Amino acid sequence: MRRVKKYPKVHHNDYCRVSPPVLSNASEASQHLSPRSFLAGIGAKLNGLNLFLPIVERVKIGQKTVKDSPAEKLYDALINILCGAGGMVEVNKRVGSDAGLQRAFGRARCAEQSVIQETLDASSAENVEQMESAVDEIYQQHSVGYRHDYDHQLQILDTDMSGQPCGPKAAFATKGYFAGKRNRRGRQLGRVLATRYGEVVTDRTFPGTVQLTGALQPLLQAAEKTLGLDQSPEKRARTLIRVDSGGGSRDDINWMLSRGYRVLTKDYSTQRARKLAESVTQWTDDPLHPGRQIGLVNTPSTDDYVQPVLRIAVRCRKNNGQWAIGVLVTNLSPDEIIALGELEVDILADFTQLWLAYVYCYDQRGGGVETSFKQDNQALGIRKRNKKRFEAQQMLTQLNALAHNILVWAKGWLSEDNPETKPIGFVRLMRDVFTTTGQLFFNPAGRLTEIRLNDADSLVRPWIHGLSILLESEHIAVNLGKT
Repeated sequence: MRRVKKYPKVHHNDYCRVSPPVLSNASEASQHLSPRSFLAGIGAKLNGLNLFLPIVERVKIGQKTVKDSPAEKLYDALINILCGAGGMVEVNKRVGSDAGLQRAFGRARCAEQSVIQETLDASSAENVEQMESAVDEIYQQHSVGYRHDYDHQLQILDTDMSGQPCGPKAAFATKGYFAGKRNRRGRQLGRVLATRYGEVVTDRTFPGTVQLTGALQPLLQAAEKTLGLDQSPEKRARTLIRVDSGGGSRDDINWMLSRGYRVLTKDYSTQRARKLAESVTQWTDDPLHPGRQIGLVNTPSTDDYVQPVLRIAVRCRKNNGQWAIGVLVTNLSPDEIIALGELEVDILADFTQLWLAYVYCYDQRGGGVETSFKQDNQALGIRKRNKKRFEAQQMLTQLNALAHNILVWAKGWLSEDNPETKPIGFVRLMRDVFTTTGQLFFNPAGRLTEIRLNDADSLVRPWIHGLSILLESEHIAVNLGKT
């Protein structure tokens, strides 16, 4: 009778179990094929800078360490965001399956997605404060905005809010204003952006009913701490706060003026704007925007504000034929607006052109903070990651802000000697450059020594020189080759 060989029974869960990657034997060199070899180069630079160290030192989440510490799990979450993941559930596929990427970022393994979620959910209000302080320290160590030359030019801080829709059971998820989403529940994200540099100075999460009228002062107070403006009246006097009508209430404007800031905003009250526009004696057509007119408000402002301000009325036709009217409020001097717009001094002889310069300066908000929200929504997917616990969402907000700034810094490093790559936005950077396939070579000590990018990927070629220069200090060679 023929003997039948018996095989051990295999359970379905054995196929689903993800074994975490580990470092190779320390006595052997190794190489890894990675679908994100270019991002691995950025990770090696960040690892060389010890960029995440302040979070490791400051953030103490009350969780025991089994395989990964809470800080390491937060680091894995950041790497996942930089990989373009829409949710933490994707960390197993995007990071956990890419051992070379992990090692380039300085990680020997990747935490499982559910464990990362538990760490975020275990965060307390104290941990949120620790995280905000750590992200502030990282910004101060590595940003360009913190080292702004206030004597040379004004620092420009754009402030705004963006709706973050989420599930109705999430903490502080209330009905509020969410563009194009009536009766939707969610939270609000407040941001202060260092517009000259594209860097996020401050990101804070608020309940869904909070608008800029209630969030402006807390946001600016947090930004003061980050930039060191709280102890420097001289720097505040050389800082322009640019904000839309949500921050144009009389109380908010007077608070900013009393703090010594330069201010450019729109009056919050539409009724007051219409009344002020009645004092305009001459309306001038805007040559760049057909149908828009501007005029100087002739009513004195001494009774409304703590210091004299200039008010400029702007109106344009609505579809029903009526005028939509707004009034800009500012304490910027003509010399300052000329410097901001890089205009000729002889514009002072033509007041119409001068008033237009103020309006155009306000219009530039659209290319500042509003664009930053759009880029983060499209590239980093900040609206897709929502946590039920409010503290967990606040931790994610800080990781999102850090990821934004890492992209800004990485783009600056890579584009320093190549102006052609500067117009590239976050979406194309993450989609076309970071996802370049290649081989990663590590020495016996586990250090990345060479990145061999796929020579068939033409989109990465303009960036190779910048990456090579960036990694010279880390002694990492960057080459093209078949993979």
